[in-house]
Amino acid sequence: MSNVVVLDYGSGNLRSAERALERVGADVTVTDDFDAALNADGLVVPGVGAFAACMKGLNAVRGPRIIGRRLAGGRPVLGICVGMQVLFDRGVEFGEDTEGCGEWPGTVERITADVLPHMGWNTVTVPDGSTLFAGLDAGTRFYFVHSFGVTRWELAESHAMRPPLVTWTHHGEDVVAAVENGALAATQFHPEKSGDAGATVLENWLRDVVR
Repeated sequence: MSNVVVLDYGSGNLRSAERALERVGADVTVTDDFDAALNADGLVVPGVGAFAACMKGLNAVRGPRIIGRRLAGGRPVLGICVGMQVLFDRGVEFGEDTEGCGEWPGTVERITADVLPHMGWNTVTVPDGSTLFAGLDAGTRFYFVHSFGVTRWELAESHAMRPPLVTWTHHGEDVVAAVENGALAATQFHPEKSGDAGATVLENWLRDVVR
């Protein structure tokens, strides 16, 4: 059984994430402890609300350092919702420009859509070779709640390494719904609120990424 830490930095559906991970067989600890988060088999970074507030909380528990050190050692990290957004370079919300963790280039901005927030069930477009979405049909729906997102994938292709797999959804415009990048994975939707489909994503992550 894999030990997974859900990072408690004052933001996110901590108990929902804990229960969802336990459902698929993880041994889960919810904590802000630096060493526990650093040494767990898998780390989940949740997040709800504003980008700036999440980064403030994350910095308070040395979250960017934990994430960076884990990834340097090839140790799995999964970001969820704003926990995905903070992995990018920056977030711009209501005129406030906030530095993110910088694991991927790109900016989190307000989505251009007639109705916001993007709230409810939506389909995703998954690239070939995905691990997270293995075994799921093309029309599978996931639960989203957000008004901001990444609409442009800015990481340049490199022949020296395998490119990340980027999954998209559409709400007014195309928005990044998930990224699979070796040990670093993330979803804009909430797998813990996405029923059996979300459970499959978490189970795939545990089995094939965390191991």
